[in-house]
Amino acid sequence: MARSMIGHFFPGLGFFLIGLWHLFNHIKLHVQNPKSFTIHPWFPAPKIRYLELLLIMIGSSYYVSSELFQHHRFDPDGTIPSPYLRNFEHASIAITFIVYTSFSIVLDFIAAKAKYGLTQLLAAVALGQQLLMFRLHSTDHAGLEGQYHLFLQMLTLVSMATSLMAIGFPKSFILGFSRSLCILFLGVWLMATGVMLWTPGFIPKGCSLLWDEGGHQEARCHDDESLHRAKALINIEFSWYLIAIMIFSVSFYLFLVDAYGKKVKNLSWEKKEEKGVEHHDDDDDLGL
Repeated sequence: MARSMIGHFFPGLGFFLIGLWHLFNHIKLHVQNPKSFTIHPWFPAPKIRYLELLLIMIGSSYYVSSELFQHHRFDPDGTIPSPYLRNFEHASIAITFIVYTSFSIVLDFIAAKAKYGLTQLLAAVALGQQLLMFRLHSTDHAGLEGQYHLFLQMLTLVSMATSLMAIGFPKSFILGFSRSLCILFLGVWLMATGVMLWTPGFIPKGCSLLWDEGGHQEARCHDDESLHRAKALINIEFSWYLIAIMIFSVSFYLFLVDAYGKKVKNLSWEKKEEKGVEHHDDDDDLGL
């Protein structure tokens, strides 16, 4: 398996699982407590409260080590060789996520009053760092990889924007739903990028995998017509993924409504019998 494929597929798998975990919990919380619903930047696990954050931290740390320490990345004079600039850029993204998870744990542990806003801001900064590196990558992404990365930038931008908007609109279910779904889609597209760009059987007609001077494989097309056709196929691929994600998300919502909706009906009936007695759920009851 090509190193570039691994570098896209496994981080993508991480984003996908986190997005799915967030989507499940946001829908479940809204179905069970629509009036007290709050967008969560992360969710505690049943037995290990910080499991989500710890897994992100561990995965990011491994990614940093694989990018910087598995091979000698410096010239004898201490400078960074041009072919290895991409490794430092990738590591910078992972380091930002380590900072996000570390401070999220600290803010929650000390129960800081501003922990919600600061945690959402840290998440947005981490996604912003990823967007910056995708946008200003030292690698020339003018061909097929550039087309895949264009859609990655779009998904990262929306994920960052929804994280920032959650600070001002913490009670919006649609915002939390959209943020979770965008992170999930980002993971799916990262995995698709890794598989489609570095699997010889998936390379479009008129294109092939070639080695660059830094020892990395790149998909390159032999002429402009082949490049134009390949980019059009990527656009169609993204649109089909979008349709599939839309179908999955609404179906998943309906499934969870059916699974947990009865509890909502029972609660609303009990409130009528209690003659107006209201129950307020604190944010801490939801895990933050």
